[in-house]
Amino acid sequence: MFYLNAGPLSISGYALTIKIAIFAPSMKNLQAFKSLISSPKRVVIVTHFKPDADALGSSLGLAGILIKKGHSVSVITPSNYPDFLSWMHGNDSVLALSNDNPEIEKKAEQLIKDAEMVFCLDFSSLSRINSLGELIRKSSAIKVLIDHHLEPEDFAEFVQWTTSSASTAGLIFELIEELGDKHLIDQDIADCLYAGLMTDTGGFRHNNTRQKEFLIASELVGLGANPHETARKIYDTNSLERLRLTGFVLSQKLVVLPEFNTAYMTLSQEELKTFGVQTGDTEGLVNYGLSVKDVKLSVMMYDRKEEIKLSFRSLGDFSVNDMARKYFDGGGHRNAAGGSSKLSLEQTLKKFLEILPEYKVQLNKE
Repeated sequence: MFYLNAGPLSISGYALTIKIAIFAPSMKNLQAFKSLISSPKRVVIVTHFKPDADALGSSLGLAGILIKKGHSVSVITPSNYPDFLSWMHGNDSVLALSNDNPEIEKKAEQLIKDAEMVFCLDFSSLSRINSLGELIRKSSAIKVLIDHHLEPEDFAEFVQWTTSSASTAGLIFELIEELGDKHLIDQDIADCLYAGLMTDTGGFRHNNTRQKEFLIASELVGLGANPHETARKIYDTNSLERLRLTGFVLSQKLVVLPEFNTAYMTLSQEELKTFGVQTGDTEGLVNYGLSVKDVKLSVMMYDRKEEIKLSFRSLGDFSVNDMARKYFDGGGHRNAAGGSSKLSLEQTLKKFLEILPEYKVQLNKE
């Protein structure tokens, strides 16, 4: 538990200070964990494939804290990530795996073999990190899972997990607080964690935004995070190609099915090439479907060569996590999930349209 001062309040001439208590999802064996990281270790931090701001921000934020505590830290990602995240402090030292650079993969494999501790951030299953998953599973290193997605895999000795947290960055902040290391958070670390919190709440608009998210955000701003600059770098730093892609999707590719309160969009390989799509350019497009009046389910499908990638978003009680897990080898949160398909784009869309009637009653609930 930690406290935030809400400021002085004067009642009948007496000055009082109100404190708001926040109960963090405390790690069960926190003292053992605290003892473990009290001496320098060789540490690897891994996050999921195609990292977003929460994945990278929580990883680099935690890395900054551990480096200050004297640990040797390497951050590894299973793939590249959007250029609009490259401003984060520590980005230059991230080892991002690439299919056309086997040397990076060899280096990552060696780092994991040599690691004494491996932190797994913002994913609930080792399958989310591709080839790194089995390396970590077989590693003799002590494993730590910090995550907020549904149905976590049981592979870690230490776990900081709850689905009630809007972001992994928020969980990292709470863990830092529990460890008594909040004084180590500087502006660079605060910016990284704030970015994760801001984006995973959709700019504090999603229904996962609780009072706690605002309180953590306030703490981070107090520690140096710059909300304006962070939002500008992530939301308002677009390439011309990305803006044109967005216009194309909204004008030509957005399909609404009123009988199912559903919207969907598809992008073929040819269309992606036409707009010179880079990693991160399709991020957020699925959310536009939910902005259409009465739409409760929005799905984005695009052809990533080796597979079809699907992004699901929903409103209210409709669980896209269930749909993604049942039919598209995916999962995530109740209202935000991802999936994949080995079928063609046309076949994947056909499959999606064929399963929609199964959910018609749920999607038409008031």
